[in-house]
Amino acid sequence: MGNSQMKALEELVFISEIVLQSKIAERAAERLVTCEDHFDPIEPWSAIQSILVAAANVSKILWPQRKTSEARGKILRMLLNVDDHNLLSDRKIRNHFEHYDERIEKWFEKNCSAVYMDTRIDPFESIWGHNPANLHRGYNPMTKTLSFRGESVDLAAILKALEEIRHKCRHFALP
Repeated sequence: MGNSQMKALEELVFISEIVLQSKIAERAAERLVTCEDHFDPIEPWSAIQSILVAAANVSKILWPQRKTSEARGKILRMLLNVDDHNLLSDRKIRNHFEHYDERIEKWFEKNCSAVYMDTRIDPFESIWGHNPANLHRGYNPMTKTLSFRGESVDLAAILKALEEIRHKCRHFALP
């Protein structure tokens, strides 16, 4: 197998992984919707975490952090016609969830408040108000907004970005 054939195969493997990860996120989003009717305090966070991890995996394929992989990301973004500043390029919120242990340590190092709210699902936050510094992980099912200490991301927009990229992968004859 020639070098160009190997490169083409490698690109197809990455593209098929993008498709898989976007389907995982889509399945998790379905679980997130169904748990709104039958509240289980763990399931929404399981679904949210699955969405974030799948989105981060796509992000790492298209915007790799290792210098030696930058060209691969650029080529794949070009092949799939994905904008360099796509929503998935920003992994800030996902990093808060992924490195939550570090966030806990930093919060306790810098805060002396005994108020610590976490994994709050609150569709009425705009009515009741909240102190973003004390609300660590929060989700508003009405607006599909995921937040971490005052920073937030639209989960529906993340899912839409994944769907759009998966749609572009169809040009490569993948299921």
